[in-house]
Amino acid sequence: MDRVFKLPSTTFIGEKEKALPLREILNRLEEAYCNNIGIEFMFINSLEQCNWIRQRMEPPNVTKMSPDQKRLILARLTRSTGFENFLAKKWSSEKRFGLEGCEILIPAMKQVIDVSTKLGVESIIMGMPHRGRLNVLANVCRKPLHQLFTQFAGLEAEDDGSGDVKYHLGTYIERLNRVTNKNIRLAVCANPSHLEAVDPVVQGKTRAEQFYRGDNEGKKVMSILLHGDAAFAGQGVVFETMHLSDLPAYTTHGTIHIVVNNQIGFTTDPRHSRSSAYCTDVARVVNAPIFHVNGDNPEAVMHVCNVAAEWRSTFHKDVVIDIVSYRRNGHNEVDEPMFTQPLMYQKIRKTKPVLEKYADQLIAEGVVTAEEVKDVRDKYEKICEDAYNQAKQETHIKYKDWLDSPWSGFFEGKDPLKMSTTGVVEETLVHIGKRFSSPPPNAAEFEIHKGLLRILKARMEMVEHRTVDWALAEAMAFGSLLKEGIHVRLSGEDVERGTFSHRHHVLHHQKVDKATYCALAHLYPDQAPYTVCNSSLSEYGVLGFEVGYSVTNPNALVLWEAQFGDFNNVAQCIIDQFISSGQAKWVRQSGIVLLQPHGMEGMGPEHSSARLERFLQMSSDDPDYMPPESPDYEVRQLHDCNWIVANCSSPASYFHILRRQIALPFRKPLILMTPKSLLRHPEAKSSFDDMKDGTAFRRVIPEEGVAAQNPGKVRKLVFCSGRVYYDLIKERRDRGLEGDIAVARLEQISPFPYDLIKAEVAKYPNAQLVWSQEEHKNQGSWSYIEPRFRTLLQNQKNIWAKSQSQGGSWFSQLFGGGKAPAPESDSDSETVPRTISYNGRATAASPATGSKAAHNKELKNLLDEFCVL
Repeated sequence: MDRVFKLPSTTFIGEKEKALPLREILNRLEEAYCNNIGIEFMFINSLEQCNWIRQRMEPPNVTKMSPDQKRLILARLTRSTGFENFLAKKWSSEKRFGLEGCEILIPAMKQVIDVSTKLGVESIIMGMPHRGRLNVLANVCRKPLHQLFTQFAGLEAEDDGSGDVKYHLGTYIERLNRVTNKNIRLAVCANPSHLEAVDPVVQGKTRAEQFYRGDNEGKKVMSILLHGDAAFAGQGVVFETMHLSDLPAYTTHGTIHIVVNNQIGFTTDPRHSRSSAYCTDVARVVNAPIFHVNGDNPEAVMHVCNVAAEWRSTFHKDVVIDIVSYRRNGHNEVDEPMFTQPLMYQKIRKTKPVLEKYADQLIAEGVVTAEEVKDVRDKYEKICEDAYNQAKQETHIKYKDWLDSPWSGFFEGKDPLKMSTTGVVEETLVHIGKRFSSPPPNAAEFEIHKGLLRILKARMEMVEHRTVDWALAEAMAFGSLLKEGIHVRLSGEDVERGTFSHRHHVLHHQKVDKATYCALAHLYPDQAPYTVCNSSLSEYGVLGFEVGYSVTNPNALVLWEAQFGDFNNVAQCIIDQFISSGQAKWVRQSGIVLLQPHGMEGMGPEHSSARLERFLQMSSDDPDYMPPESPDYEVRQLHDCNWIVANCSSPASYFHILRRQIALPFRKPLILMTPKSLLRHPEAKSSFDDMKDGTAFRRVIPEEGVAAQNPGKVRKLVFCSGRVYYDLIKERRDRGLEGDIAVARLEQISPFPYDLIKAEVAKYPNAQLVWSQEEHKNQGSWSYIEPRFRTLLQNQKNIWAKSQSQGGSWFSQLFGGGKAPAPESDSDSETVPRTISYNGRATAASPATGSKAAHNKELKNLLDEFCVL
C-alpha cells in the first residue's frame, strides 16, 4: 500500500505531484468519487471533456470554501428555509408544494446564476414543476414578497382571464446581481401540472431570445430546467426535448438541468417508477455529464454548481445536477406520507434540517456565532412579516405581474379593434412569385433535381397568368411579411420540402452535400430573416418549443406543421395546456399557427383527420349567444375568443388568414386544417385579384354562381368548409343542379361568423338549409355549427315577428333597406324558425376508412344525399 506509483496523464488527483503511494491514490480517488459527489461522465466520447471534468473534481479539497463563501451559503439557506417556515406558519392548510428537505435548491440555483453571470450570461429562462416554485420566485428571482402573498388571499383577478393556482404562475424580473454587480434578467415560465410539459416551451423561448439578440453561440441567454426525479425518468417529453439540444435550428447551446431528487414520486418509490439505476439516465443519450450530490452537504452542492455552470459556458452542452435529497412532508402539505413510505418517513422525522446541520458546522468551525445565525434568521422573518402586512392592503390580484415575457410597446398606442390590411400590391406578389419560381442565382454551378426544374417552370407560368396554388399563396404570404420586417419561422416534420412534396422551400445541390438554397431568404436585401427547419420526429417536444418561440416576440409569424393532421394528438398536452387556455390562465398571448393536413381521401384512419371537432369543442365562444353587429364585428369576435379555427378552401383565403395573424392588434393562436389533394387540385387556384391591395380574408365565401342570380328559386342552401366543397360543386354541375342548390363556404369556423351567415340565409328564403361535411357525424364541425345555427335562426325568427308586429319588413330590419326576395308560395314560412340538417358520413369510431372501395362508396352516398331536393 505504501509503494509509490507514477500517475497517468488522465488523472488529476496529484495536482502537481507526478507520483503517489497506492494508499494515498486510493484515499484521493475515494474522496473524489465515493463521498458526497458521484459523477457519471465516462460515457462521453471526448477525452478533452472527460479530462476537463477530472481536473475540477479529482484534486484534494476541491469543495473547500472560504469563510465569506460559507457565510453567503448560510444566508441563502436561511432565506430558503425561512420562506417555507413562514408559509407553513401563516397558511398551514394550503397546498404550496414546499421545498422542505431540499432547501439547498435555492442556494444552488443562485450559485449557478452567479457563475453564469460572471461568465457573460445576461438573461436566464427557467422552467420548473410546482415543488419549490414559490421559493424560487421569492428568493431566486426576488419577486416582491407581497405579490406572492396576495396569491394566498383568494382575491379576484384585476386582469382578463380566469387565472391559475399560485404554484403554476411565472414571472419576469430584471435586477442587479449583487455578487457579480451585473444586471440579469430572470424569467420563470408559467406551466400547468402536466409534469415536464414546460421543458420544450422554455427551450423555444430561450432559442427565440438568442435569435433576436443575435446571440448565435448562447453566450448571453441560457436556460435552466428543474425536474423532479420521477418525472425526469417517466415523462417522454424529457427525452424529446433532450434530443433537440444539438439540432442546428433548435439548440439553445446547453441547458443546466437540476433534479430535485426526493427519491419518491408522489407515493411511488423508485423500485416501481423506473427501470434504470438513476433517474437521470435519460441525459446520457446526449453525452451530458451527470453530477449526483448529497443535498445535505451545501459546500459539495455549491462546487457542483460551479462546475456545471463552467461546463455549459465552455462546451455549450447540457449538464445535469442531481441533488439527492428528501421530501419532509407528503406530496403536498396535507398528504400523509406514512401511509405508503412508513420506514422512510420514520428516518426523515429523525433527520435534522440542513440549515441546522450547516449552522452547527459553521459555529463549530468558528466561521459564525450562534447569535449571527439567529440574527440572519430574525431579519428575514421581519422581511416576510412586513410583506405579509403589505399584502393585506391589496384588493385584487394583478396577473400582468406574473407574465414571463412582457411585450413592451406592442399594445401601447394601438386601437385594440383596428386591424391592418392584408391585401398586397400586385408588384410585390409578382416579385415574390418570380423569385420563388426561379433557380438559384448561380444556377450554372448549382445542380437542381430535374423534377424541381419542372415545378419551378410551372410556378413561373402561374405567376405570368396571375394565378396561385396553395404553395405559391403560402410563399407570397411569407414573403410579403418578410418584406415588412416580420420574422417567419416554419417548423415541423419534413416542412422544408413539405410532406406532400409541394413546398420545396429548400433546394439541394444534387452533387454537393449541404449546399442548399432558400429563395424566401433572398427576396429583398433588407428583409426579415426566414427560418424553415425540419424538426426531429417529435410532436409534443417540437410544438412546445414553437409555443415558447411564439410568446417571446409578437412581431413574428411562428408556424408548426404536423406531418399529417392526426399527429397533433401526440402534442395534445401542449395544445390543451398552453395554446387553448394560455391566455385565460396566464394572460399570455400567442400567435402560433398550427398547420394540420386534413381530408377524407381513402388514406386510412391515421392520415385523414386532424380531429377538427376537438379544437372546436375547446373554442370559448358561447353557442347560445349571438353577438350584436357592429363595424368592428370581425375583430371584436377575434379579440374575445381563445383561438381561431379555420378550414380554408382557396389559396387566397390561406394567404389572407396568415397575414391577418400579424395584422391583428393582438395575438391569437390559429388552428388551420390544411389540404392534401387541394395542393394540386386544378380548381383550387386563386387569382391575384383575390390577394391584391384592397382585398381581405373572407370568413364566408357566398355562392357566386347561377344560384345567386335567382335566390328565390333556390331549393337548397348548403354550407360546407374545406376540400369537400370541390366534390359538391362537381356533383352539382354533373347533375345540372346549379340553379337549385347554392353552396356557401365557411372559411373561418370559429369564432362563428354569425353576421355573414345570417346574410346568406336571408338571401335564400325558400331554401332548405344543410350543413355538409366529409367527416363522420360525431366528428368534424357538425356538433359545433348546429347549435350556433339554431341560435342564429331563432334570432331571425324573433326579428321577423317583431318587425311584423310593427308593420315593417324583416328584411330591411336585418339588412337596412332593400326588399326581401319574393317567396314562391303564400305560406308564411317565417313564422316557424328554419332548421339546418346534416349531410355527411354516419357516426364512426375511427376517423376514416383505409379501403379505397369503402371510401368511394361513402363519398357516393354523401353526394347522392347532397343532390336530393
